[in-house]
Amino acid sequence: MEDFEQLLEDSSEEIIEISTGDSDDPIPEWRRDMPEIIPVMPLRGVVLFPGTVAPLTVERSPSQKLLEELLPTGRLLGLVTQKDAEEETPGPDGVYNVGVLGNVLRMMRQDDDTVLVLIQIVERIRFTDFLHITPYLRAKFEILENVLPVHSDEIWEASLRNFKESATQLILANPNIPDEATQALNAIESPSVLTDFLATNLSIELPQKQDLLEETNVLKRLEDVQKVINNQLRIAELQQKLRDDVEEEFSDAQRRAYLREQLRAIQRELGEGDGSEEQVVDLRDRLEDAKLSMEAAEVAERELKRLEIVPPSSPEHSVIVNYLETLADLPWEKLSEDHDDLVRAQEILDRDHYGLEKVKRRLVEYLAVRTLNPDGKGPILCLLGPPGVGKTSLGKSIAAALGREFSRISVGGIRDESEIRGHRRTYIGAMPGRLIQEIRRVGTRNPIIMLDEVDKIGADFRGDPASALLEVLDPHQNDSFVDRYLDVPFDLSQAIFIATANTIDPVPGPLRDRMEVIELPGYTEEEKVQIAKRYQVPRQLEENGLKTKQCKWTMAAIRKVIEEYTREAGVRNLEREIGSVCRAVAAKVAVNPRTEIKVTPEYVEEVLGPPKVSRETKSGASLPGVVNGLAYTPYGGEVLNIEAIRFPGKGNLKLTGQIGDVMRESMEAALSLVKSRAKQLDIDYGHFGEFDTHIHVPAGAIPKDGPSAGAAMFTALASLFADRKVNKNIAMTGEINLRGEVLPIGGLKEKSLGALQAGIKKILIPQGNEKDIPDIPESARKKLTIIPVSTVEEVLAEVLLKK
Repeated sequence: MEDFEQLLEDSSEEIIEISTGDSDDPIPEWRRDMPEIIPVMPLRGVVLFPGTVAPLTVERSPSQKLLEELLPTGRLLGLVTQKDAEEETPGPDGVYNVGVLGNVLRMMRQDDDTVLVLIQIVERIRFTDFLHITPYLRAKFEILENVLPVHSDEIWEASLRNFKESATQLILANPNIPDEATQALNAIESPSVLTDFLATNLSIELPQKQDLLEETNVLKRLEDVQKVINNQLRIAELQQKLRDDVEEEFSDAQRRAYLREQLRAIQRELGEGDGSEEQVVDLRDRLEDAKLSMEAAEVAERELKRLEIVPPSSPEHSVIVNYLETLADLPWEKLSEDHDDLVRAQEILDRDHYGLEKVKRRLVEYLAVRTLNPDGKGPILCLLGPPGVGKTSLGKSIAAALGREFSRISVGGIRDESEIRGHRRTYIGAMPGRLIQEIRRVGTRNPIIMLDEVDKIGADFRGDPASALLEVLDPHQNDSFVDRYLDVPFDLSQAIFIATANTIDPVPGPLRDRMEVIELPGYTEEEKVQIAKRYQVPRQLEENGLKTKQCKWTMAAIRKVIEEYTREAGVRNLEREIGSVCRAVAAKVAVNPRTEIKVTPEYVEEVLGPPKVSRETKSGASLPGVVNGLAYTPYGGEVLNIEAIRFPGKGNLKLTGQIGDVMRESMEAALSLVKSRAKQLDIDYGHFGEFDTHIHVPAGAIPKDGPSAGAAMFTALASLFADRKVNKNIAMTGEINLRGEVLPIGGLKEKSLGALQAGIKKILIPQGNEKDIPDIPESARKKLTIIPVSTVEEVLAEVLLKK
């Protein structure tokens, strides 16, 4: 016998040494003193046969305890296969009745708390009675003797000779079996040992091996093993046939392809398959139903042919399948049917949005043109406005009015142009761009696609996504848009693209040129009141599980939230604060369902705390150097108090209040203009060199910039040096130049409403802004006195009080 450690290294649970002795040998020593009761060790997933030597790894505690108690007194034990390999401690019902008798040759402990044992298998045995279960099985047994034919006849001799020849042929046909197996086979004389030897080494299912172990009739056992040998010989012949059909010399890639073909041939012979043929047929049907364009159909057919020859185990197989599935899922010819009822479209826009009349009118005009000329190349709309004014929801309303699918793509923050054009199909994990993905998801070729936050697109070494959008947003080019993943043209001309942005300046010029900008100004206070009353309060009551009678909002409470707790052009924070009040009410209603609370301004302050924002108001008194200007912020219009003082010095000018470069230059221009008109204003010119001037714009923590406060700054400096008071009830806006002209400004509507909220009833505006007066709500125009001016002299005539 070889060295034990080498045997364990070269073997697992299979037999490593064959005993070739005949059954007619004298009775061995171990059989002369046979015990009546032996310990029994269950085996997992292996059937042992007599005449062999097997190394076993013993891991279970009961089996280790069995060996520890056995070896000091004897070496015989029973080995039996358990029926369920997963069972940890099988009992008598969990093992077969027939096993083998083993003689322990050597045992060795390992560092991982397992035991290696070398056992000689000597006899078949049947367990007649299990006496103990714990700590391990013990049983009575009887030896099963082999039953040989009574006398040798021609049939027996022929069967035995055919058996040996078949076994030899199998060994020669199977390159995995070593040549020494033939020598071992020829050395075996005993038919019973020969059948056990082959049963051990043939690839047979576990239940079939157990049946061979239980069979004591050697002739019957020989016939059963012969059937197994015959089946495996046929398989070996098929393999040889496949090997003969190909060339002897192969490259590495050819060898892999050949082995895959062998596997397929074997599966066909067994009536099995990998389903790849069915997959190709299914993909071909789906591609035909998709009605691909001519270019796409040619590419799809080429990829289908590749798929037929690429094995499923290859990574390229999944890449091709994903590509073909993407082609099949795209709506090449599927279009949504447009609704042409413009009255219904107007109703939907009015239902979903309060105010925004100019915007809604422009959108209805856009829909009207699409209705009259469905194939026309319409403009790309860009909704421009501050956060929270309803840009995204307008896109949804347009989709509902047209009856089209709606898809929103957030492009803000993306820096990889592959997000737009897709990734090249050269590696596993490549995918189409966001546009093609959304078209595939909605299932139509003419959805409403909203490109959200186009002013926040980035750019780095991975490309410029804004430049990639140039082709997408050009109605004369996007009818043949080529995504890198698809690599075939796809028609995007029927899709309606709507972009949104908070500011237009960051948008690149070429991209801005492709879009028609529709400005969404901030809501007025009255519009916010109506939005809160009609939409936000009912929505928050529903979301918080409240009924109207349990939480009754007053108009004064809504106005208090708008004026003192929100500072925004939109209404997003307004709804957030309304939700906070509703949650406070819900907490009380949850304790007492009969609670009914009337939300008043006092209750709002009790829940939300002290006011969070405060607005600039008009000047408290008419003073020289103090002027009410008007400013436009992202939160709406406000009064901008401008203060100027002078003190002895050398004619220096000091500017404070977080002002930007443009406003700083506007102040310097105003001072120069005052100096140039010193004689007309009755100002001693020498004062400009004897005094330093300090101009301050309060709310110093808030950055301010822009030229529209030029008229107010000139007025403040002129009144200061002329020592004449400024009317505190008048506010003004307008840019000035060095010739004393008052130039047009923007945001007149918001500035006018801001003046009205600050308690000012009279405003001065540039003559060039007269055309914008109709934009001011009629309710505000009735309360305001609006005076257009064209020169700084007209401004001073209106606001300077007499000495």
